[in-house]
Amino acid sequence: MSSLTYDLTLAGLSVGGAAALTGIGLIVTYRATGVLNFAHGAIAMVCAYVLRQCVVEWGWPLWLAATVTLVFLAPALGVALERFVFRPLSVLGSDPAQTLVASLGVFVLLVGGAALAWGQGARDDAPELVSADPWGQLAVALVLAAGVGAVIRWTRFGRELRAVVDDRRLAVLGGIDADRVAAAGWAFGSFTAGLTGVLLAPYVRLDPYGLPLLVMEVVAVAVAARMRSLSVAVVVALGIGVAQSQLTRLHPSGWGEPLLQAVGANLFVVALLVAALVLPRVGTRDALPRTATARVPTPPGAWIVAAVLFLLPLGFAGSDLHTSVQVPALGVVLLSLVVVTGRGGQISLGQAAYAGLGTLFTALLAAGRFPGLPRLPELAALAVAVLLVAPLGLLTGWPAISRRGLALALATFAVGVGVSRFVFAQPYAVSGLSLGRPAGFDSDRAYYVLELLLLAAALLATHALRRGRTGRALAAMRDHEAGASAAGVRVPSLKLLAFVAGAALAALGGGLLGMGLRAFDPAAYDPVRGLLWFAAVVVLGADSTLGALTAAALLVGLDAGARGGVAAAVIGLLAVLVGRFPGGPYEALRTATRRLRTRPTPTLTPTGTHIRTRLTRSSAPAAGTAPPPRPTAPANVRAPLSPPRPPAAADGAAPPQGPPAADNEIRTGGAGGNPDPAGGRMPTLRARHLHAHYDGFAALDGVDLDIPPGTITAIIGPNGAGKSTLFHCLAGTHRPTRGHISLGDHDITRLAPHTRTRLGIARTFQQLAVFPTLTVAENVRVGAEQGRDTDPAPAEQALRLLGLDGPVRARPAADLPTGTLRRVELARALAGSPRVLLLDEPAAGLDTAEVTALTRVLKALAADGTALLVVEHDLDLVADLADVVHVMTAGRIVASGPPDRVLDTLGAEEAV
Repeated sequence: MSSLTYDLTLAGLSVGGAAALTGIGLIVTYRATGVLNFAHGAIAMVCAYVLRQCVVEWGWPLWLAATVTLVFLAPALGVALERFVFRPLSVLGSDPAQTLVASLGVFVLLVGGAALAWGQGARDDAPELVSADPWGQLAVALVLAAGVGAVIRWTRFGRELRAVVDDRRLAVLGGIDADRVAAAGWAFGSFTAGLTGVLLAPYVRLDPYGLPLLVMEVVAVAVAARMRSLSVAVVVALGIGVAQSQLTRLHPSGWGEPLLQAVGANLFVVALLVAALVLPRVGTRDALPRTATARVPTPPGAWIVAAVLFLLPLGFAGSDLHTSVQVPALGVVLLSLVVVTGRGGQISLGQAAYAGLGTLFTALLAAGRFPGLPRLPELAALAVAVLLVAPLGLLTGWPAISRRGLALALATFAVGVGVSRFVFAQPYAVSGLSLGRPAGFDSDRAYYVLELLLLAAALLATHALRRGRTGRALAAMRDHEAGASAAGVRVPSLKLLAFVAGAALAALGGGLLGMGLRAFDPAAYDPVRGLLWFAAVVVLGADSTLGALTAAALLVGLDAGARGGVAAAVIGLLAVLVGRFPGGPYEALRTATRRLRTRPTPTLTPTGTHIRTRLTRSSAPAAGTAPPPRPTAPANVRAPLSPPRPPAAADGAAPPQGPPAADNEIRTGGAGGNPDPAGGRMPTLRARHLHAHYDGFAALDGVDLDIPPGTITAIIGPNGAGKSTLFHCLAGTHRPTRGHISLGDHDITRLAPHTRTRLGIARTFQQLAVFPTLTVAENVRVGAEQGRDTDPAPAEQALRLLGLDGPVRARPAADLPTGTLRRVELARALAGSPRVLLLDEPAAGLDTAEVTALTRVLKALAADGTALLVVEHDLDLVADLADVVHVMTAGRIVASGPPDRVLDTLGAEEAV
C-alpha cells in the first residue's frame, strides 16, 4: 500500500509540476501586462508540434530542436504578440473587452493554423525532453519559480515590473520603458508555455484541440493564486496533482463510481470551477466596459442580400445541401451570443455547453431515455429540451450578478468545461444515442425549410430584445452597469433574463444542429468550439444579428472543405486585428472606402460668393423687428423652463439658459410634476453613525447627516476626506460597516441602488455615466421608465428643462461633448421624478455659461421641494448654490452651517 501511495504521489507531482509551469507563465504575463493570456495553451501546443517536427520529421538532435523551440521560437512568439497584437490595444486605451477578444483570437488562430499545418489527428510520437521521472519536471518548476521570484524581488527589472503593474502611466512618467517590460513579460510567459507543451506532449494526446484545452483547464492554479503569488501557484498545482492521482485508488460501487472517476480525472476542472466561483474579485480591474461608440448601422439592402443567400441552398442537392443545413442551426446558436454579449454586455464563453445540452436532451427525449418523461416526437422533444435547458442558464447567469470582466469570463468558461467533462464525456449519458429528424422533414430540403422558419422566429425574438423598455434597459446595462442601476434598472434580474434567453436560443440551435447531422457528437460542443464561436460573433458585430448569421455561414463554409481549421484561422486573424480596427471589419472597410473616395472640396466662384452674401443679408430680419410669436402650448403641457434658445451649438443643442423669472414652473415632484405618493411633506434622507472601512482604513468615522427637502446641501473637503465614500453609502453602491440610512420612516441601509432609485433617490456620477449606444432621448427615457413614474411625459419635460429637446435628442450619446452629456445625465435623473437628488461634482467639464444655467435649474428644483446633495470642489459654485455646507476631514464632519460663515471660517484658518 505504501509503495502504491508513493508511486501515485510521484505521478501527481509530475502532473503538478507541469501545471505549476503554466501558473508561473500566466502570472508573470498578467503581472507585466495585465492580460490573462488565454492563448497560453495554444502556444504550448505549437511549440510541442514544432519540437516534434524538428526531431521526428527532420531528424534534428533533441538538444538543438529544444534550443530552437524554447530559447528562440517561444520568446519570439511572445514578443511578436506584444508588439503587433496587444501594444496597439494599449495605445488605443487598453479596452479590456478588446484585449480579451484579441487573446481569444490568438488562441483560435494558432489552433486553426496548427490544424492546417499538421492535421487534426492525434500524434503519440512526441519526443521526451525530460525523463518520466517526476523529480525532473518538479525540479524544473521549482527552479523556475525561485528564479522568477528572485528577479522580481531583488533586481532592477523586478522593481520596474512592480511599478508597471501598480500604475503603468505613472511608471512611464518616472522614466520606465513600459513597452520593454511588457515585451519581457510576454517573452517569459511564452517560454513557460512552450516548456509546458514540450513536457506534456509525450504523455497526453498531441492534437490542435486537446493540448490547448488541457493547459487552459489548469488556469485554476493562477486564479487560486489571485494572479499574483508564484509560491501559492506552485503549492496549489502540486496539491491538486497529488490529490488527482490519489483519487484513482478509490473504487466505490454503485452510482458513485462513474462520478468519482470523472472527478478524479478532472480535478483541475473542479478547481477551476471553485476558484472562478468562490473568488469573484479576481481580475476586477479588468472589468469589461463597452467601447463608447455608437452602433454602426446595417448597410442598406444587407438583409435582402442575406435573405437571398439563405434561400439559395434550396436549389442545391447532395452533399452541398447536407452542409448547408448546418448554417441556420449554427446561426440560432450564435444569436444566443448576440443576446448575452451584444444586448446584455455579458461575457459568456460557455454557450457551446448549452448548445450541446440542447442536442443531448433532444436525443434523450426522442429516445425515451430522459428520466421521468415518456418518448416524444422529435419536434416536441426539441421544444421540451429548450424549456429544460433555459433555466440552466442560471449556472452562468447567477455568477454574473456579482462578477464582471475577467472573473465572469473565467466563471462562464469553467461552467462550459465542467459540462463538457462531466456530461458530454461520460459514456453513461451519451452512449448509443442517435437522433432523427421530425416527421415530414426527413429530406435535407424539407428540413432546411424548417430551420429557416425557426431561424426567423429566433431573429424576431432577438430583435424584440432591442426594442421597447426592455431593450433600452439591456442597452443601458451593457453600456454602463452602474449608471443603469442608478437609473432604476433591475440589473441582477436583467442579467438572469439575458443568460436564460441565451441558453434557450443555444439549446434550440444545438437541437437543430444535432437533428441536421442525425447524431450527437460531443466534440462538436467542446469548450474550444465555444471560444471560436464567441470570437466570431464579437469580431463580426456582437450587437448585430446580421453579423451572427455571417459568422455562421463563414464557420460552416470555410470548414466544409477537406481540411479543417480554416475557419478558426480566419476568425483568429480578424480577432487579433481588433486593435488595429476596433470598429470591426465592416467599419474598417467603410473607413477605407471613404478615404478612397476623396473628393475635392467644392468652392464658389467670386460671383457665387457675392450672390450668397446678398441672399444671406436679405433673409435676415430687419433690425428691431420682433421675431414671429411662438405657438402656445396646450394647457395640459407644462412649458419648458428655459426661454427661447439661441441658435444651436456645434452639438445640436444650446445650453439651457435657466428660468426667466418663474422658477415655480417646475411642479411638485421634480421634472415629472408628480406629487409625493405619501401625500404629505417630502421625506428627509438621514444618515446616522455611519462607519466605513477599506482594507483597515477608516473612510467614515461616525458620520451624521440630514438632507432635508427643499434644501441644497453641499459637502466639501480635501481628497481622502471621505466625501465619495459617504456619497456611495447614500447612493447604495457601498454598504457601511456600521450605522443606518433612512428615507423618511424607511430604513434603506441594505437596499440596492436600483431599489433606492425607485423610492425616489436619484444620482449622477463624477465620471460620466451615460449610455453611448442610445440616443439622448432614449437615455432620458431609461430614467423615466425605470423610476417610480411610468408616464412618458416626465422624460419629455426633463429634455425641455435641460435644453435637449432639439435635434440633439435623436443623436447617439457617443457623439456628444462633455457639457451636453452632463445635461443628459442630469435629465435622466430628473426623468424619474426624484425626491432626493445626489450630485457628484455636477459642474465638472462645464463652461461658465453651462454652470450658471445648471445653478438656476438646481435652485429651481430645491424651491420645488426636492432635496439635493452636492459633492463639489468648486467653492465658488458651493457659495452660490448651497444652503448648508458640511466640511469633511478624515472621515468626519468637522464643520457645518451656511456657506458664507463656513467658507469664511475656512478662509481665515488657511490665512493663519
